[in-house]
Formats: sequence, C-alpha cells, structure tokens
Amino acid sequence: MAKVTMPQLGESVAEGTIGKWLKKPGDTVAKYEPLLEVITDKVNAEVPSPFAGVLREILVEEGATVPNNAEIAVIETADEGGGASAASSAPTAPVATEKQAPPSEPETGGARDETRQPAGSSNGPAGSDERRTDEMPDRAAAAANAKAPSATAPTAGVAAGGAPAIEAATAATSGAEPGGPGNADARMTPAVRRLLREHGLSAAQIAGTGGGGRITREDVTNYVESQRTGRAVNGQSAATPPPAAPTRTPTASSAPTARTAAPAPATIAFPDGADDVLIPMTQMRKGIATQMTKALQAPHAYVQMEIDASHLVALRERVKGEYQAKEGVSLSYVPFVVKACAEALKRNPTFNAHWTEQGLVAKRRINIGVAVAVDEGLIVPVIRDADTLSIHGLNLAIADVASRAKNGKFKVDDFGGGTFTVDNTGYLGTNLVMPILNVPEVGIVTMEAITKRPIVVSTEDGDVIAIRSIMNMVLGVDHRANDGAGGSALLRDIKAWLESVGPETPIY
Repeated sequence: MAKVTMPQLGESVAEGTIGKWLKKPGDTVAKYEPLLEVITDKVNAEVPSPFAGVLREILVEEGATVPNNAEIAVIETADEGGGASAASSAPTAPVATEKQAPPSEPETGGARDETRQPAGSSNGPAGSDERRTDEMPDRAAAAANAKAPSATAPTAGVAAGGAPAIEAATAATSGAEPGGPGNADARMTPAVRRLLREHGLSAAQIAGTGGGGRITREDVTNYVESQRTGRAVNGQSAATPPPAAPTRTPTASSAPTARTAAPAPATIAFPDGADDVLIPMTQMRKGIATQMTKALQAPHAYVQMEIDASHLVALRERVKGEYQAKEGVSLSYVPFVVKACAEALKRNPTFNAHWTEQGLVAKRRINIGVAVAVDEGLIVPVIRDADTLSIHGLNLAIADVASRAKNGKFKVDDFGGGTFTVDNTGYLGTNLVMPILNVPEVGIVTMEAITKRPIVVSTEDGDVIAIRSIMNMVLGVDHRANDGAGGSALLRDIKAWLESVGPETPIY
C-alpha cells in the first residue's frame, strides 16, 4: 500500500486543511489525476494523486488541518512492490521527454496545438516545458530504438543530471552526422524545442553545434540575434525566414485577461444595536498576516524611477488587435515588465536570490512571481524560467494563472520557488506604491499606472515639451542583501530595457 501525504504548498506553508476529497474509497485513481482539494493560508489548490491505483482508505476527513508530510490517504497501487515503498506527498519531479512529431508535420512555431497551450497547464509548472513521467515511452522499447539507426530522432528520456540518456546512446551507436541547416530531425532538449516554437522556427533552420549535432539553446538565441541584426552570429545565419504561424479564432473560453479585476468591496453586516462586529480571519488572511509580519522584519529600502513607456504603448497598440485575433488572449503590459526584469536580473544576480541567516543564496533559475489580487487577498503564482520565454510565452503563462485565480483553480506547481516578484498595482490607478518583500526573496518591483504627462524632451533644435506615456516603477530591496546602489543599477537596467522597446521588438 502506498501512503499519500500532505504536500507543502509553498515555501512558508507548514500545514494544510482538507477542503474536499474528489475520490472516495474504492475509486480507481490515475497518476496525476486530481485527488483532493487542500486549503492553506495562501491558496486553495487541487492536489494530484502521486500514484495510480485504487483509493483504499482516507485517513484525514474533510475540514481537518494537518502538518506537511502527514499521512492522509492510502492507495493500493497496481505494482505493490514499487508503489508501497515510494510514499510521497506530491508527484515526483516531472521528467522531460520529447514527443516525436510525424514525419509530415515539421515542428515549427504555431504548427501544433501544444504551442497554444498556456504555460502552467497540465504538462508541467507554469512557464516550463516539463512533461509528466507517465507520458514516457517504455524504457526497453526506447533502448531498442536507440540501438537501431533511424531516419528520425528517437524519443528521449532524461538521465541523472539532465543529460538525455537515449540521445547519447543514439549518438554513440548510430553514427549520425551532426545536425545542421536543413536537418529537421536534429536532436534537442524539450526546452530548446519550446524556444523554437516560441520564435516560430523549425529545426531545419538551425545549425546544431552540440554533441552529435544537437541543437542547443545558444544555437537558437544566436539564430534569433542574426535575424535581428542581419549578420551571422557564432555560425548561425538567418538565411531562411521563419514560417508564418497559423491564426485561430478566439473563443470566450480561451480568452482570459492578463489580470484579474479589482476585488469587490467588502460588505459588513452589523447586528442590531451593535457598534462593532468581529470579522474572523480566513485561512488566506491568516497566512497574509503571518507572511507580512515576517517580511517586515527585513530592513526595506526603496528606489523609484520614471519610465518613458511611449514606445511600449505604441507597440502594444499596434499589435494587440492582431494578437488577440490570432491567439485568443489579450496582450497586456505585464509580460513586457516581466521580460525586462528577467533580463535585468541576469546582469544583477544578487537580486535573483533568497536571504538566509547564513548569507545570500543565489539562484540559477529566474522564477518570477506575479502578484494577483483575489477576493480573499493576494497570491503570488510563479512563472518558472521566465528568462527563457518570449513575450508571447510570458503573456500566455500570466493569462493562464490570472484566469485560474479568478476561478480558484490553482495547482501545486503554481507556487513556491520564486526568486523575484512583479506587482502590477497600476491597473488599480496607483502612481506610487511601496511594496513589501515576498521573503525570502530580496527584491520586488511595482509597475504603476501609465499616464500621459508633459515631459521636457531634448531635440536637435533644443528642449521642447512633449506629451509622453510615463510609468513609475518602485523597487523594494532587502537592505541586508543589497544596497541602494545595487537597487538603482537593477531598476536602471529594467528601465533601459522597457525604453528600448520599439517596432522591431519581437513578440514571439
């Protein structure tokens, strides 16, 4: 028998309340199928089953609160020998796999339905390219395929350390030549395939420089840069234009907004003759109170700058109609700010970090949280590997979590692991907000309302007054980790990226 335990839904969450069991004893449950709803002080989320089998016993009833890792249910697995020894609180980390496309269907941007799937959908964490382990092919069959030379690239399992083991075996046994332009079957990781899709490229356009001709992330980014500059970059030359992505008709169900509406004002009913009434705290409110009290123990410092968003506004106005007609999702300003932050964090890595009593823990991955207001309070779902996503990819990820926030349909992978936070307070009409850090993160930035203001602009004929679209941004800094000079450098880089947006800035 395999034991199901209470998962940890967020780094600072210590316990969870069973909201509702979605299965009853005797029901068959598939791996990753929603098993129960858990209520925490931060969020309500569906928890998938870590095992496939039959739910034999529910150990914790609805409404009960238990600590993380407490046993809550028992599942009889199909293979008792393997399942009973693998008790887990959540699905194991998804293992990346590659799905082989039919020979007649080249993997080009927008050519397959999965390119329209919002990041953070059932295949993996928001913004990731992970796949469920139950989608992996049979290992024996995969190994057999790896030994036999084939005209098509094999499906790849991932070995320890992230190296595609089957790809390596194929390279060693098949004698395949390195991939290059015109080789649509060049080997690559799922993350690289995602980059190709986002930029509307096919493998046939890229010269693979990795081992055995594998196309690397650098190969794709160099090719994209060569498209932008018109010059070869590290051997990559954009000689072949990318194929056009097909359009699709938007539907009401596929068009979530990139932000949720402002929460409705609270109404309070006073008993007859009473001058005051106690409003009990919800689980989320308790969590917010605890987190904010903890956050204010960190010494905050603030940096504020004005961003001339005129070119950003012009670009969005020019493309938003066509984009929504094509994608079925509105294009907001938030993904541009998230992209600017991701690029700036590469240049200022001490802000992509967590503070601990032992010192600063720098993070390799750039996982940006986007604050979302809901009726019960505020939540911060995480867009993972934000630096690898295009504006389009970020927009889909943000629209997806915002839509699910509105409907209360969160997933375990939506939370935890954030390294920096963006707070879009501007849609509420704010001009200057002093944000509170989402500890243990050491940086948070607000994007305020974009307003038209008279600004002095320098021209060849001297200074003139012009009407420009201006947005304030405020960066909150954990002064234990960074100083004001470092904060100014980070915000200056964010400002520079946003002000460099122009007609040629790629959306895909």
